[in-house]
Formats: sequence, C-alpha cells, structure tokens
Amino acid sequence: MRLFIALSFTLFFLQGVYGQETVEIKGTVLSSQSQEPLRLVQVTLESAGVTTTTDTMGGFQLMTEREGSYIMQISLQDYISKRIPIELEGNNIDMGALYLESDITSEQTDNLISLTDSELFDDEVSASSTALLQGTRDVFLNTAAFDFGQAFFRVRGYDSQNGRVLINGIPMNKFFDGRPQWNNWGGLNDVTRNQQFTNGLDLSDFTFGGILGTTYIDTRPSGLRPGMRISSSVSNRTYAGRVMATYTSAQEKGLAYSFSGSRRWANEGYIEGTLYDAFSFFGAVQYAFNDQNSINLTGIFASNRRGRSSAITEEVFELVGNRYNPYWGEQGGDIRNSRERKIAEPMLLLNHYYESEKFNLTTGIAYQFGTNERSRLGYYNAPNPDPSYYRYLPSFYINSPIGANFRSAQLAEEGFLIDPQLDWDKMYRANTGGKAAYVLYDDTVDNHRLSVNTIGNWNISDKLQGDFGLTYQQLKSDNYAQINDLLGAIFHEDIDPFSNTLNDLNGIVQKGEGAIFNYRYRIVASQFNSFAQLRYKRNKWNAFLAGNYSATNYQREGLFQNERFIESSLGKSEMVQFIDYGLKSGFTYLITGRHWITAQGALLTRPVVLQNVFVNPRENNQIVPDIMSENISTVDLNYFLRLPKLTGRLSAFYTRFQNTTDINFFFVDAGVGSDFVQEVLTNSDKLHKGLELGLEYQLSSSVKVSSVAAVGSYRYASDPDVSINFDTAGASEDVINPDGNIDLGVARIKNLNLGQGPQQAFSLAIEYRDPNYWWLKASANYLADNYANISTITRTQSFYLNPETGRPFPDATQEYVDKLLRQKPLDNFYLLNLVGGKSWLKKGKYLSVFASINNVFNTVFRTGGYEQSRNGNFEQLRQDNLSGVPSFAPKYWYGYGRTYFLNVAFSF
Repeated sequence: MRLFIALSFTLFFLQGVYGQETVEIKGTVLSSQSQEPLRLVQVTLESAGVTTTTDTMGGFQLMTEREGSYIMQISLQDYISKRIPIELEGNNIDMGALYLESDITSEQTDNLISLTDSELFDDEVSASSTALLQGTRDVFLNTAAFDFGQAFFRVRGYDSQNGRVLINGIPMNKFFDGRPQWNNWGGLNDVTRNQQFTNGLDLSDFTFGGILGTTYIDTRPSGLRPGMRISSSVSNRTYAGRVMATYTSAQEKGLAYSFSGSRRWANEGYIEGTLYDAFSFFGAVQYAFNDQNSINLTGIFASNRRGRSSAITEEVFELVGNRYNPYWGEQGGDIRNSRERKIAEPMLLLNHYYESEKFNLTTGIAYQFGTNERSRLGYYNAPNPDPSYYRYLPSFYINSPIGANFRSAQLAEEGFLIDPQLDWDKMYRANTGGKAAYVLYDDTVDNHRLSVNTIGNWNISDKLQGDFGLTYQQLKSDNYAQINDLLGAIFHEDIDPFSNTLNDLNGIVQKGEGAIFNYRYRIVASQFNSFAQLRYKRNKWNAFLAGNYSATNYQREGLFQNERFIESSLGKSEMVQFIDYGLKSGFTYLITGRHWITAQGALLTRPVVLQNVFVNPRENNQIVPDIMSENISTVDLNYFLRLPKLTGRLSAFYTRFQNTTDINFFFVDAGVGSDFVQEVLTNSDKLHKGLELGLEYQLSSSVKVSSVAAVGSYRYASDPDVSINFDTAGASEDVINPDGNIDLGVARIKNLNLGQGPQQAFSLAIEYRDPNYWWLKASANYLADNYANISTITRTQSFYLNPETGRPFPDATQEYVDKLLRQKPLDNFYLLNLVGGKSWLKKGKYLSVFASINNVFNTVFRTGGYEQSRNGNFEQLRQDNLSGVPSFAPKYWYGYGRTYFLNVAFSF
C-alpha cells in the first residue's frame, strides 16, 4: 500500500512527452422535444477527464490535445445521456446540433426514497447507505440503489458513515453516528437533484471524501430548471400519498430564486402501525454581483414523524406474518404507535462563490438546530406491555426449565392471535391510582450545530490542478427524557425500579407531563478538518494525491446527579481528543480512449463517533478506556470499458477497518451476573473484499440490456476485547475492576460474517424505450449470503461459566459450543421489479407519469437481524434451544412484499 501511494506521488512530477496541438470540438445542445437550447449540459470525453458545459445558448467548446478513438458523453440532469463515438486526428470538429431527450427515469429518485426512508434497521443495525447513490449514472451503483436497495444491500458492505454528503460544501454527516440524516431535506427532491457523486476513492473537487464516495448537493437556483413543477405520488410503502410543488425563476439582472414544498402522509405504511406524517419547505435566493461573484442564501425545514417497527423472532413471524409490528395498538378506534420518531432540524446556509477561469473559491456558513425525538413506553414495577414479550408466547411454556407445558402454550398462542397488539386501555386502567405504572416518554436530542468552511480549486496549468478545503464545526447537544403522556396517572416517581435509587438526586421526585426525568446531559463537540490535493494529467495517464488532517474534541456534561453514580454523573467529563490524518492516491492509465484502468489506495484514521465514546452517557461520565482513533486501509482496482454500444466497469476492492470501537446495550444472564449492561468492544478489526461488475449493452435504438454482479466477503478480522458495565448491582463484586468494568477477555469471532446485508447480488435487466416517449424496464435480481449480527458476549469465556458456581459447565465442550453458536445465513431469494412511464410535451407544458412495482411475486424475505444476548451462558442457551423454538431466538427484519409507486408530474 505504501509503495503504491509513493509511486503515485512520484508520477506527479514526471514530465513525459509534450502534448499535441490543441483540438477544438464544438456544437450546440438542444431539447429534442421543445427544440430550445439547453444550458449547463456537461460535455465530457469519457476516458480523458476533459469536460466543459454549455452556455445559455446551448453552445459548447471542448479543447483537448488528445488523439485516438473516444466516446463523448453529453449529459444533463433529467435528460437521457447521449454517447457519441469520435475520432481525434488533430483536426477541429464541429458536431452541429445535438439533441437530448427528457428522462422520465429521474422519478426513480422518489421511488428509491419511498423504499429506503423506512430505515427498518433503525437503532440496532446501521441504516441503509443506498440513498447516497442518487447522483450517479454508473449502472452498478444504480442497480445497487434501485433494485438491491429494497433488500438493504450495502455497496461493498460499507455503513453509510463511510460516505460524505455536502450541501453547498457544508458537511452533513452527524457527530453522533457519522451518518448523514437524509430526513433533514426529505421531500425536497426537485431542489436537491443537482448532485455530483464521486464513487469510492475517486477524488472530489470539494472534500477528501469517504471510502464509500461523496455526494455534493448544489442548491443554487441557477443550477435548477426554471419554471413551475407540480407532482403527486401514491404508494403502499412508507407513505401513501405525496404532493410537491416547486418554482424556480429564470435569472434576471443577476437575481434567481427557488421555492419548494411537499407533504407526505400515511395512516399506516406497508408495515402495520407505521404512520407517516412529513412536510418540507425550501427557499433559496441567489444574487450575482458580476460574472465572478455571487451569493446564495438557502433555508431548509423538513419535519418528519413516523411510527417505527420492530424486528421479530421466527416464532412470531410464523404466527402473524411479516407485516406484524408489536409497537402499536388501537385506542378509541385509532391506531396509536408507542415508538414514534420525530425529526425537525431546520438549517440556514449562506454561501459566497468566486468563479474565474483559473480559480474558484466557495465559502459558506451554516446553522442547524432542532430536535430528534424517539418515543417509548416505560413500565415501573409493572408487566412488560410488549405483546410479543417472550413470557406471552407459546415458546415460554414449551422451554420452561421445569418441563414443557403444552396446554399453557396452546392458550398463549390462542390469546396472542386474538389480540397481538398493544393494549392501551389496560395501561390506562393500571394508572388509575395516581402514581404511573406506565409512562409514554420521548428520548430527546436537542442539537445546535454551527459550520464554517471554504473550498478552493486552482487550475495551476492545463495539466496540474490543486484543491483545498478548511472546515470548522461545533455542536451543542442536549439529551434528556421527557414525559409525553402519563396515560391517565397524576405523576411519575423518578426512581430506578431495579435499584430503588434516584435518577435526579437534586430534583423533585414526582414529575408530571412535560417534565424532564430519568437522565439529562449535554454533549459539546467540535472538529477542525482540512484537506489538500493535487491532480496531474497527461495524454495517456493521470494521477492524484490527496491529504487530510482533522482535530476532534468531545466532552460530556452531566446535568442530573444520579444516585447510582454520585461521583461521576454530574458536571463535566474529561475532554476526549482525536488527531487524525488521511492520505489517498490514484492513478489512471488509458489503454486506448475506450479502455482504461485505475488503481487507488488510501490510508487514514478517523475519530470514534460520539455514540461509541461514552460508555453510558445517560448516567455518568465514563469514557471507553484507552480509546483511540480507528484505522482504515483500502485499495481498489478498476477496468472501464466504453464502446459505442457496450459500457461497463469491473472493480476489485480490499478494505480493512482496524481498532474499531462499538458499544451495545441489552439485558443478559451471563456467567458473571444478570442485569442491563453496556457491552464495550475494542480492538475490533473488520475485513471487506470483493468484486463488482456492471455491464450495459444497447441492443438497438430502443432496447438496452444490463447485467450487474457483486460478490463480497465481509468478516470480522480479529478477536476483539470485550468488557461490560452493569447498570445496577447485578454483578459479583469480585469480578469488577477499579474502572467499574468487568473484563471478559476476547470474543472468539474472527472470520465470522458481518451483518452488513447480502454479500452476493446479481441482476439482469432489459429496458425498452419507445420513440413515442414511453418506456418499460424489467429486472430480475438474486440476493444471497446475508447474515444476522452476532451476539459477541456468547463468544467470550463468560459463556462457559455457571453463574451460581463461577466454574465452567461440564458439558460445555468446544464442539458442543461451536454447534450451538454456528452462524447461519439468512435465506437467499429472488426479486422481480417492473418500472415504466410515459411523457407528453404540448405547448411548452410537460406531463410525465412514472410507475413501479417491486417484488412482483410477493417474495417473503429477511433483510437482516441480530442474535439476542439474553442467554449469556451455555446452559441457558442450550435449554432454550432444545425444543427447536427458542424463546430468545434471533430477531429479524422482513422486507416489503409486493409494493407499488405511482408519480404524476406537471411542469410549465
């Protein structure tokens, strides 16, 4: 790896041979339907990295010194790209008038969002990363997003924190988990379509980037299509209906503006009880002082409220099916979900742009504020209200340690089937005594984030370009639980029911609706980030070198004094600091103008995200001991094919994540005690490697076929260190170290599979596009080699210990344990998807209809899941598995069955 980067660095300074005389390629790009000129069309020699854009009259001039056979690509957002073979022999070329056809497939962005916005994986498993892939025309990435995305396929097995999202140069990835929160601008598709996407390690003009890639969203009205657009959608996925309206002015006297608004709703999505209620507003005003200087003010407000769903065991699935959701029940004839998520984090962005032939500078400041709330039911010395709780299911009676009771199991099944939903009336009846047995509350995060940045692009010469950027971000995050509804009670007693200790030692004990209780703390975080890169171009090759430096600070301040942690809960923690760097390089060699190869590599460190720094931030200031930055080393090799009818990409990648840190929360019965615990994994390595193939062939002017394949291996590459912290007093004092942790040693998980979505995916698609502006596409997809997330604690030595004696179970042989803990893949499955549409243009007014049907054959499949850690010792897990229907079996998320999406848009 180091040799590869050093070689790329050296190539920057090789002089090579001098170029040939400059050749001019010119032409004009028009709309095939309106015959009007199209501005801001990108004209590119595909393999050469030579590009330009059309002016207000649709004209372009592309200057190059290259010779040979090339493909010239002409592309514009919402239009079908045109690819034209050309021969460069040293003579100027006049292409004349070139026509682009409107592309109704742009509505697939809405289709994708209606699939992935559900975030079925929610807190327990990382969210889907496919939403990062909206701004690319790469056939592999498009298939990954629009076909594989419904099965929560992850490109290269990467979590979305490995991609970077920028709006006008301002980073949108969160301090908490490193991921972009797409709901912050959800429903504003019309004004966020102007995107630039760089895949993987490819260089970006705007940032060092992530190893998944970079999405740059430009909200300037001058880059959006002028006019009015109104659209409406119906679907049976996350939302049932949507309306959206957008108006963008033409630029006059340097002034342009754009406004957009949308509303999305559903009483119930595809999964039972998942309401959806969202509205979004956008406004941007741009003023150009002259040809070089302009400013842009953008305001975005997107409010999203939705009902969440739960993973379920196979036992529950067999009883009630894949649409079941235990989080809701009827109250007064209406659906009420106990687990709602509400996000409202508006943002303001002010940007200045300086643009000249040699130098561009983008400077911006952004302020974002608002809340992210997640509701849940709390129960205090009262039965668990979850109707799918293990004690209410047949398996509880079958797996009883005193012997199977099949009569009780049958009665439990009958009772569950009669009423499998949350009983709100029962909770109200339990609360009639004044003191609350059940409380509905919100886990609230109130964020205020300030960001300042500047990005420069300097064309040093025709062959050499330099880019740089500086960013500073500061976050103040208040975190607390707030009582939403006392469910008929008069007050809640803010005492931990397991240890009978006060959560707020200095506050009142009896708290009413709207009161903050249980926990309250503040996180202050800041980060300075800088990058610089050089790119060098020659006739047959080009190369780049980029470097990154960042400094990150985290600090917790406890605002409640918790009686269980009197010394460490109140006040400020130590400052946690990370200093990180990154270095990446890439080299491209043109075999011919239609065949080329690239090699790219990177070495970088990055700070641990906030959620994995403080062991139990709701209760104390404890920091993960000896915490260090994570390390990433990665390389990929790519072969590109660009023929007049056949295009494709073959890629090989290898990525190793080292020294990662993860914190998990669960209840466990282990060999060292029983309680709610925080499990801390350190020194964990993960290895991702595989191949990607995407091919597209134009059979005729109307018919196109494509084929995509992804074959990967995503595994744990080390045996991490594991420690646990007990919430109350469930552990034996003789196993607790001075830091309050119990060191469980290493977990034997090396070479086990990561739960990162299907590791194999294949697709074959055929598309027909009629000259009368209608089209239809069918894609057959096969996904395989998917795994649930493992329980780490069951792979430690504590699993072998009898909690009563502290000695190993006699029957816990390695052979028996390996059989009991064998990692089983989820089922492989096929999916057939259909999409199509039609468009009309009459008297300058444009009407389009887009429709899709996903999972035509209504295949039932699991998208992911996790092993439960409740049975943390050998004897309990063995006993639970004897019947074949364990009470604490893995929990799974199930994908959507047959779903549809229909969108109608009218532009004028």
